[in-house]
Amino acid sequence: MQFLYEAFRFSYQALQANRVRTLLTALGLLIGNASVILVVTISITSRDLILDKIRGIGSNLISAYYDAGTQDTAKADADFVKLADVEAARRELGSRIVAASAVTNATDRLVIDGHERDVRVIGTDEFYSQVRNLQLVTRNGRFFDPSDIALRQKVAMLDNKLAITLFGSTSNSVGQVIKIHGLQFTIIGVFKERTSTFGQSELGDNGAALIPFTVQRFFEPVERVDPMYLQVRVAEDVPAATQVLSELLASRHRQGARYTVQNLTAILETASTVATVLTFVLVLVSAIALLISGIGIMNIMLVTVTERTREIGVRMSLGASRRAVLLQFLLEAILISVGGGVLGILAGVAVPVAANLLQDEVYIPISTLSIVVAFGVSFIVGIIFGILPANRASRLNPTEALRYE
Repeated sequence: MQFLYEAFRFSYQALQANRVRTLLTALGLLIGNASVILVVTISITSRDLILDKIRGIGSNLISAYYDAGTQDTAKADADFVKLADVEAARRELGSRIVAASAVTNATDRLVIDGHERDVRVIGTDEFYSQVRNLQLVTRNGRFFDPSDIALRQKVAMLDNKLAITLFGSTSNSVGQVIKIHGLQFTIIGVFKERTSTFGQSELGDNGAALIPFTVQRFFEPVERVDPMYLQVRVAEDVPAATQVLSELLASRHRQGARYTVQNLTAILETASTVATVLTFVLVLVSAIALLISGIGIMNIMLVTVTERTREIGVRMSLGASRRAVLLQFLLEAILISVGGGVLGILAGVAVPVAANLLQDEVYIPISTLSIVVAFGVSFIVGIIFGILPANRASRLNPTEALRYE
């Protein structure tokens, strides 16, 4: 233990004597380690954010609609998904699903700020808010209930964008009356998507109004569910439930009718794969930075050995063993590497910590594994790239070393 302590003390004193050189040499490891931690942190955050957005839309969600293609209108009318198909899906899948909902899309012209504007009107049922993961914006509002659908009540819900456009705020909207399809509808609630779909759903980006499906169907020339939504209870059952729904629709309609039945499982898997590949590529780039830093350490240590040849000769002539000299120079390389690595870790961790303190919209996790890996790599870099200079110092001939000028 005393032998190791002496080697460590000599190494530390040697580095103290050349502080600027030591700091500049360690700078490469600092940047490399900070890069590794930040790359992993950014990758994990972006991956989790994307996957959470997809899951928020509904990772267990299945949608189905009729793909009319070039079919003539008469055949298409008969082939559209109907309310009876939704009921059949509920019976067929039973407890395997949380809910099934029917949706029909239309537009109507509403007077907004003195101007007429097309607004999306969606006919749906009491299960829509559940399968589409919607949440109420106002405390005094509510979603549709079974009686609204069964009794064909003239009630409506607005999304928060349309409510603000029409009435200036969401809180003022509940209880107001608007005219849709020439009829007066009482607003019973204001909602928003729990996770934004960036205008890629039937709700759109410009605002939408929901009314009971049983009311909306009387304003359509033919009954048409487009799309049908199912929320499966267990994520692992999504592919099987998708297949069951596809076969069910095919069996209830004429042969040759095509139905698109899809889920988000493939998108989730693709997003996760892309994130993993991106992380690997970025970490590889950071690893190259660490490799270059290691070569820099080796280069500086070789120069140091040359500069301190006479010192090495004096130590050996006074009884220092080759092992002691080797250990001293190896420890110097490790101290430079680990010191720079620790500073890099602190810098890499400081960024996400500061970001979490300054905002609370997105939580940025800190990867413990990346910290452990960064520290381990720093230590290994010090050993690998310090062993050659240390070995060279230990093999110097004491007599020749004392003559070195």
